[in-house]
Amino acid sequence: MSKQIVSTLNAPAAVGPYSQAVKAGDWLFVSGQIPLDADTGELLKGSVAEQTRKVLENLKAVLTAGGANLDQVVKCTCFLLDMSAFGEMNEVYAEFFQGGPPARAAVQVGALPKGADVEIEAIAYLGG
Repeated sequence: MSKQIVSTLNAPAAVGPYSQAVKAGDWLFVSGQIPLDADTGELLKGSVAEQTRKVLENLKAVLTAGGANLDQVVKCTCFLLDMSAFGEMNEVYAEFFQGGPPARAAVQVGALPKGADVEIEAIAYLGG
């Protein structure tokens, strides 16, 4: 199976030794996205809803670069700094994944990169 690194300027550059996404066979593994501005690299400070929207826009840009779209996402993992913000995150998440949303896990974590409140990673299936 071949492995291809996926990268786009339409989403924030990786902030460490990892790729924005990796395509392996018919699968696309998208690294966790946080609410960074792709142009400035600055963290969007705002409500969990605003941060979630930015995270999912970044995720969508990486999916596009990898030849996928949100409908092809089969699994997401959502990381929240505070599980009490789950409802706020979930409301925005539902706007992006309509009609047959992917499998998902949501967990509370002690901290996220750059002080973000939300991070989301995804796996998409590219096959027929």
